[in-house]
Amino acid sequence: MKKALNILAIITLCVVSAMAQNQRLTNKMLYHGGPVLPGVRNIYMIWYGCWADNCGFAGDTKTMRLVGDFLTAIGNSRYAQINSTYTDASGQPAASAFIYGGDIIDTSYSHGLDLTQSDIVSLISKLVNSFQLPQDPNGVFVIVSSADIASAGTGFCTPSAPPFHGEGIVNGAIVRYIFLGNPKRCPSVAGPQFSLSGPTPNDTYAGDVLVSNLAHALNGTVTNPAGNGWYDRYGLENTDKCQDASGLPSFGPTYLTPNGARANVRMGSRDYLIRQNWVNDRKGRCAMAL
Repeated sequence: MKKALNILAIITLCVVSAMAQNQRLTNKMLYHGGPVLPGVRNIYMIWYGCWADNCGFAGDTKTMRLVGDFLTAIGNSRYAQINSTYTDASGQPAASAFIYGGDIIDTSYSHGLDLTQSDIVSLISKLVNSFQLPQDPNGVFVIVSSADIASAGTGFCTPSAPPFHGEGIVNGAIVRYIFLGNPKRCPSVAGPQFSLSGPTPNDTYAGDVLVSNLAHALNGTVTNPAGNGWYDRYGLENTDKCQDASGLPSFGPTYLTPNGARANVRMGSRDYLIRQNWVNDRKGRCAMAL
């Protein structure tokens, strides 16, 4: 009898926990008075570390091409337009228009093998002040590291930590940035939706995971750039909310690509498996299109 009561208590606890998690993921988004990033945003990629095809496990050019194709296609897509449901105090919507401004490879390892937030801002400053990248007030700088790089300071490889975005100061002006660690460094944390052995929609594990994490971070960047824009009572930003009760990303309906991988959206000439985004309307829901 005692054993039966213990089992009942465990079942009750699991049900209550699941209900609490469901409430956490379905409560409304709240506006905290800060800015969103409106208009057109130019995206600049910085590939830090080893990215040549002879880098082995660390990086590869196939991943770089895939991310570039994604950035060329995402601007004004139905997926990106979900961000327009988030407005600032004057009614300006967050950006859904993105322009790929190009990329640069930094192979110098100038900031070592464990990047802090200050390292990332210093890296952007170095590239801007050497005229390799513009100091663009409408820019978002995306730093992607090869798999031999850690970044404990941004939460990379920490379970439940979302892809990192932040702000820094370069030459007296605010710069917005995203940091994405290479998912090969901690695949069960950074990219649990795929297996390292495949298949993935574009036959590159790192690239297909990075695309999803980049979309996630872009959504948070334009709707909560300074940390006082849009997030819910639990501190979750828009795409953070799109996960299941176990914490795994929510992708919605999927289909099979010719190589047998799962995907949920086609942009340009490629298929992707991208985490859903939270539509900020009366119904409040995760979706892939507005």
